[in-house]
Amino acid sequence: MNQILAKRPLAPEVTLFEIEAPRIQRRWQPGQFVMVRPLPTSERIPLTLVTSDAVRQSVTIVVQAIGKTTKELAALEAGDAVADFVGPLGEAASTTKGERVVCMAGGVGVAELLPVAKAFHDASNHVTCLCGARSDNYRILDAELREAADVVEWATDDGSFGFHGNVVQMLLARNKPGDFTVGHVIGPIPMMKAAAEATRSWGLKLYASLNPVMIDGTGMCVGCRVTVGSEVKFACVDGPEFDAHLVDFDELARRNRAYRDMEQEALQHQCRLQKVE
Repeated sequence: MNQILAKRPLAPEVTLFEIEAPRIQRRWQPGQFVMVRPLPTSERIPLTLVTSDAVRQSVTIVVQAIGKTTKELAALEAGDAVADFVGPLGEAASTTKGERVVCMAGGVGVAELLPVAKAFHDASNHVTCLCGARSDNYRILDAELREAADVVEWATDDGSFGFHGNVVQMLLARNKPGDFTVGHVIGPIPMMKAAAEATRSWGLKLYASLNPVMIDGTGMCVGCRVTVGSEVKFACVDGPEFDAHLVDFDELARRNRAYRDMEQEALQHQCRLQKVE
């Protein structure tokens, strides 16, 4: 089992975990993820690797406690161990050299954006990060982003910090075709779809890091299949990053909704084995 070395709250329902994982720490690259099972009775969930520490032989993940499994993970404390922690999985994010790059993220997707933005910046690109949150108190990893990018701008749904609106609205309000040559987007499916549509005629290469339902993360369950152009891909082994202008986001949204009722049932379930009537 992999021990939790540190735990830190980032925002309401959002927690950062530093987990001992020497073999993963030595091999991971920005854009890759791990499959996590918090308890022996938990389901497996994919979570993006955010950063690592070679001295402590650890990696960092960020979890938003919104479902049964993520709440089980968020309830663990430093010193506890997670039942399964498998990775690194997936392909590394695409990077370039000497380009004008825009990195866009919404919500907890900012955590995934951080290592990608740093990789672009370390490869001598000019990097602008456009990040979105519900409100000021939901912004995460701002200081770390500012160390990893040239420009960091925020949009909040309620206007409590930065631009009043969402990330795509901020992109269109403050930028024009030609400002960027490469882009990376991660976040809720409607946000990624909107970013793809908004930039389709801009002439930039836009990569999207997808978040479909995954069971094993190794290509065996085929649950994470997604249509990219005329091809069927598997996000866990072919991705999770694909050409955003070719992804069928409507199909992706339908597949992610397929288990919504079962997810709600699992969240509301209470064990009655020891209940005294």
